[in-house]
Amino acid sequence: STGTWTTVWTDGLTSLDRYKGRCYHIEPVAGEDSQWICYVAYPLDLFEEGSVTNMFTSIVGNVFGFKALRALRLEDLRIPPTYSKTFQGPPHGIQVERDKLNKYGRPLLGCTIKPKLGLSAKNYGRACYECLRGG
Repeated sequence: STGTWTTVWTDGLTSLDRYKGRCYHIEPVAGEDSQWICYVAYPLDLFEEGSVTNMFTSIVGNVFGFKALRALRLEDLRIPPTYSKTFQGPPHGIQVERDKLNKYGRPLLGCTIKPKLGLSAKNYGRACYECLRGG
């Protein structure tokens, strides 16, 4: 794996223009300096049918970790009905998950420890601990 923003020779083998997102409107945030709302559209065939994970990875991916951005927030997401109909949903409902975990009356959250590679066992443990305690 290379860095997200690293150019490699295989980039030239892709049909990037066909699949890249397109910003079709930008408007300033009222009363805020240096803040804008950007509207971005992606071609539907970029996404794997039935995969919420693929869709979110493609849309937000690593952009939220891009150091050049001081703040970024996804405020709205519109999914065409033809694509949303490909989602099968979970194999069982939330009640089954709550029963397995014996957790009720509060949200259930998950996370992924980053970076994926390179942490020592001690630092990975520290990251897990901080995540689990809400840090």
